[in-house]
Amino acid sequence: MRKTDVILLGGGLANGLIALRLAQRQPALRVLMLEESARCGGNHTWSFHQSDLTPEQQAWIAPLVAHRWDGYDVQFPQLTRTLPGGYMTVTADRFAGVVEQALGDNLLTACPAIPLSANSVQLADGQILRAKAVIDGRGYQPGPALTVGSQAFLGQQWRLARPHGLTRPILMDATVDQLAGYRFVYTLPLTPDTLLIEDTHYIDSAALDAERARQRIVDYAAEKGWLLQKLVREEQGILPITLAGQPGAFWRQRDGLPCSGLRAGLFHPTTGYSLPLAVQLADLIASQPSPDSAQLFRLIQDFALRQWRHQRFFRLLNRMLFLAGPPARRWRVMQRFYGLSDGLIARFYAGHPTRIDRVRILSGKSPVPVGEALRAILKHHPRLRAPK
Repeated sequence: MRKTDVILLGGGLANGLIALRLAQRQPALRVLMLEESARCGGNHTWSFHQSDLTPEQQAWIAPLVAHRWDGYDVQFPQLTRTLPGGYMTVTADRFAGVVEQALGDNLLTACPAIPLSANSVQLADGQILRAKAVIDGRGYQPGPALTVGSQAFLGQQWRLARPHGLTRPILMDATVDQLAGYRFVYTLPLTPDTLLIEDTHYIDSAALDAERARQRIVDYAAEKGWLLQKLVREEQGILPITLAGQPGAFWRQRDGLPCSGLRAGLFHPTTGYSLPLAVQLADLIASQPSPDSAQLFRLIQDFALRQWRHQRFFRLLNRMLFLAGPPARRWRVMQRFYGLSDGLIARFYAGHPTRIDRVRILSGKSPVPVGEALRAILKHHPRLRAPK
């Protein structure tokens, strides 16, 4: 039986980053990653703003970055804008290649496992593996402790018959039909003749009709004059958008098992993106000499609870986006937000708005009816409730 210090259960983004950072900071530590699919990283694309990370963090994850752009566009019915700043994307192929090289034989794929305790896992054949610590990174787990909305999306990567002409991403095109909630199309120009086009919806339920989403992508490309030639790949997913919750109950449900990424509730509450917090957690874990399970559980729990307290303002805004006004007019909330300053927008996505930023976001003419906005703000509040 191999001797192991840390078992990483699941080979997604968060555990992959932990594995890479441990290899860089503590190469003598014996780390084993178990992934149930044929390759780690799955079929995903992760993006982030340059301002989301410190220069040191950008340096150590640089091998994972497959595409970089200067600036990005947003489009709304009454606002079109180009914003400055670097925008970067990590592809599943690049991620898998870097992690495989770093772990070598210490990465086992096509290897489903379940945790038995904070120090052991059981493989499908009944074999039990033990370690000083097990970190569960198998993705978001719905439960009664969190009240969430959904960012549901379907994305297709297409090779075109001729160049598309885009020089930077379109992060939000909300000029499209809104349907049952806030909807936008997200487009990344990967090469001069290759696009990733995502049909994205902020909706109250997690249901998204995949066939209709595919047709909407085809129709959108036709409207833009992009001649689709070959479908390279498709991905779809559902990101949780936090409205409210009970963090104490959430962590009691973990039952002492260290976890990471979406499993630990570590994601931007308004976008659902998890890479910046996953980078921070990887740095934190890699700074601990010879970590054991109890130590890691306390460390991750404390980190997550600090994030929860810090994200209170974001949850308030989410309730306004999901609960105030007719679904087809929720785009007005985002259009107003993108009329604010470059620095405020960058700090918001980095998760660090200042007090003045928060005042500016909430001040001025409300993009939704005031009464509905107040009811949305108070709904799910731990101490306050909107009047009936």
